[in-house]
Amino acid sequence: MQIIDSPQHTQHDPPYEILDGERVPYFEVPRRAAIIAGALADAGFPAPIPPRAFGLAPLLAVHKEEYVEYLERAHGRWVAAGLSPDGVMPCTLPLGGMAGRSSAPTAEAGRYCFDLSAPIGAGTYAAARCAADAALTGADLLLGGERAAYALCRPPGHHAMPALAGGYCYLNNAAIAAHHLAAAAQTSDMAPASVAVLDIDYHHGNGTQTIFYERSDVFFASIHADPNREYPYFLGFADERGAGPGEGYNLNIPLEAGVSDVRYLAALEQALEAITAYSPRYLVISAGLDTFAADPLGDFALSAAAYPAIGSRIAQLGMPTLFVQEGGYAVDDLGRNLVGLLQGFESL
Repeated sequence: MQIIDSPQHTQHDPPYEILDGERVPYFEVPRRAAIIAGALADAGFPAPIPPRAFGLAPLLAVHKEEYVEYLERAHGRWVAAGLSPDGVMPCTLPLGGMAGRSSAPTAEAGRYCFDLSAPIGAGTYAAARCAADAALTGADLLLGGERAAYALCRPPGHHAMPALAGGYCYLNNAAIAAHHLAAAAQTSDMAPASVAVLDIDYHHGNGTQTIFYERSDVFFASIHADPNREYPYFLGFADERGAGPGEGYNLNIPLEAGVSDVRYLAALEQALEAITAYSPRYLVISAGLDTFAADPLGDFALSAAAYPAIGSRIAQLGMPTLFVQEGGYAVDDLGRNLVGLLQGFESL
């Protein structure tokens, strides 16, 4: 399995976030990627290759141009206005019909972000672009005939919506890669859903769902904490099945707290059966590892043994598969769990 990684992610290092009303140190730290990279090397995976630059076109296929332009210039405008260089963070959100188009940097921060966990620093845009390129590089490896690839994306992406950042996410790496694969797979002999995205992060992939919700060429399935009690709260319910041409191409499997390995693997089986029914040619995994029992941002109870089992079951589908790194905040356990996932996949 080829690994795609770049040190560019270290440019993104916000000092804090606001979590449940408290200012806390940022959970999505550069050390996460360093731990994973070290574990992959120790486990004998091939040396990583750097991502190839794909330009703006693949990003603009899923994100609004005005939003991408905002990400690029936000920090510079923020600092020029005399605001804190620590990071761009909203303080006013345009809710309840407040639709005026103020051009103030503080107003734009609220227009293009839906929470207080996606600050934009001086290096955030460059890191996010590199993460998207890593996912696209992995997608191109599948198009070239590789069985599998892993993109060590940081910052993660599955919460990023067409024109909103949030949940540590700025550009939706998995969605960008899935669209790239779907666009390449549009031939007359393809099944309606040419690509499937399976999100195994603890939190629902609200951004990915939104991007593909009215499309039939990408099937989206997510196994996650019930939004009645957990972030992102406003999407991820079981009755969200897609709309218009995408009706029936969205599957949410919300789960209760304390989920065991056995319970989770049963939910995984449900998702994989649904994916198999659509016969996609390519599979993208939003590989969040915050389902682990020790994760500080989750309340599932998965053991380390669950991840090889998850990887092995995914491999049984026999589809070219791209793993895209998402969450996981039990930093010292991240490398072992990611290696377990990938080794489980490669065991078949």
